[in-house]
Amino acid sequence: MDRNTLIGLILIFAILGGSFYLMKPSESEIKQEQRLQDSLKRVKEGLPPVADTTKNPAKTAVNTNQVDSAELKKPFGAAKYGEEKIITLQNEKIIAKITSKGGRVKSVELKNEKNFDGSPLILFDGNNNRFGLMFNAAGQNISTNNLNFQTTDADVSVSKGDSKTVKFRLSYNDAQYIEYTYTLKGDDYNLGLDVNAVGLQNLIPQDQKTILLDWGAVLYQKEKNIKGERDKSSIYYKTAENNVDHLKESGDDDDQLDKRLTWIAFKQHYFSSILTSKTGFASADLDVKTAAEADIVKLYSAKAKLDFSNQKDNQYSFNFFFGPNKYNILKAQNDGSNSIINMGWGPMRWINQWITVPVFNFLDGFHMSYGIVILILTILLKGVLFPLTYKSYQSMAKMRVLKPQLDEIKAKVGEDNAVLLQQEQMKLYKQAGVNPLGGCLPLVLQMPFTIAFFYFFPNLFELRGESFLWVKDLSTYDSPITFPAIFGIDHVSLMCVLMTLTTLLTTWYNNATSGATGQMKYIGYFMPLIFFFVLNSFPAGLNYYYFLGAVFTFLTQLLIRSFVDDDKILAKIEENKKRPESEKKKSSFQSKMEEMMRQQQAQKNKK
Repeated sequence: MDRNTLIGLILIFAILGGSFYLMKPSESEIKQEQRLQDSLKRVKEGLPPVADTTKNPAKTAVNTNQVDSAELKKPFGAAKYGEEKIITLQNEKIIAKITSKGGRVKSVELKNEKNFDGSPLILFDGNNNRFGLMFNAAGQNISTNNLNFQTTDADVSVSKGDSKTVKFRLSYNDAQYIEYTYTLKGDDYNLGLDVNAVGLQNLIPQDQKTILLDWGAVLYQKEKNIKGERDKSSIYYKTAENNVDHLKESGDDDDQLDKRLTWIAFKQHYFSSILTSKTGFASADLDVKTAAEADIVKLYSAKAKLDFSNQKDNQYSFNFFFGPNKYNILKAQNDGSNSIINMGWGPMRWINQWITVPVFNFLDGFHMSYGIVILILTILLKGVLFPLTYKSYQSMAKMRVLKPQLDEIKAKVGEDNAVLLQQEQMKLYKQAGVNPLGGCLPLVLQMPFTIAFFYFFPNLFELRGESFLWVKDLSTYDSPITFPAIFGIDHVSLMCVLMTLTTLLTTWYNNATSGATGQMKYIGYFMPLIFFFVLNSFPAGLNYYYFLGAVFTFLTQLLIRSFVDDDKILAKIEENKKRPESEKKKSSFQSKMEEMMRQQQAQKNKK
């Protein structure tokens, strides 16, 4: 290929790449087109269009001339009519709007948080949410979510150390009613709700021992990567036996739980709405679905049964938590809700809970950039694991200097007689005092730490919205290069590219120093490329950690290589060969391999 041809190809690729970049639609245009297609799809299926709850709905007043006199005679009939009134409760953390329609929480805004696009972060928003009691009264099915409560209270602002309440009442008559009392403290993510059902035992059938609490929500996109957000969003719950479980996060799921629950959580990736009952839920039907609309994360539904007494008035004490999935904040709730943060399973979860989180919190106390915190965390981890790394490198060096002798054995015995080849190789290992797995075991012991960080960083709330170098948000992927989607990929993460290139460099160096040949030589190159496509959409904070890990691994190997002398290792091995067999200490691996080979030889002799 001559120079002119090469320049021409470069220019062609540059023009194509530039046109893709300049002509690609904006995020808003993509979402608008997606909403249009979704609406057309729903029309074709005979479904009504989804209400746009991203805009502030206007208050709707009912024309009293349209009141049905027959409806007024039914239980709570008058409550079906009236004008919606909204009371605002706010403190340093949240702004909660309570609507008289259902007496429910209509929306909650977190004051100190923003969506990925800079707009206010609202956990609940609009009329697609529901919360209310469902029961049968005088032969009529009642849902308080659709009825108008009365209130004489006004907007409330609560300062630190203070506490204020507002009340909403749904009346059947003066002696029979349902009253909601909301309590908000200053500087808190919790909103208390006390429900007082007075005289309902005279309306509800005597054989009814429970009433139903119906809670549902449509939760909208808050993170840049909505696919990643969906994959980490679901319903979590805690049983009376203190077990925390959840519906699957990767797709639609539902479950009928015939057990008592302490709390139910509508969890998104970095935020949750948790409903706790002091007396517990007798049972619950939970359901989570992924919506077709592009900006909806998931649809949540929880129908929980509450104990009901026909002998007296019934009181229920609930608590809403509206806040971030931040480990320390949820742990301070003292109800096990911190378990909704996925820290991994088994040893990985223990490492994150008892080692990673405390160390991270300690470093976070110095108020450094989180990029620097991750750097220090990586250095500390590599320092702790250095003895294992050094031992692994020594074992690999022993195998490297033995390779010529192993090749001679293979040439002498041949590869057809596998049993004899193993015996001769084990004989050499025994004479040299070398464990062929000595280089692998230290690496295996390091794997739980590597996997633990795979769970830790993608679920670390502290990284959300934090910038470092060119990365605008460490909690999501960096995308300096974007293009129309090809096989589902529409961007290239520079941090992931750096991680991949550094890993390939380390692989090349390992192959050069170990003398790897055959398939093993090339497998090491394929794995980083596979991980590039896997991790390209993962948080930049995770790829940054893996990049640092690869850099320090490469530098550590250079350092160890500088003072590990292969000639001395070989001389020590030759010296060990001359020692009497009685003085040589067998490793457990060698003992097991010898026993296995004896069994194989015995079976062969029987044949």
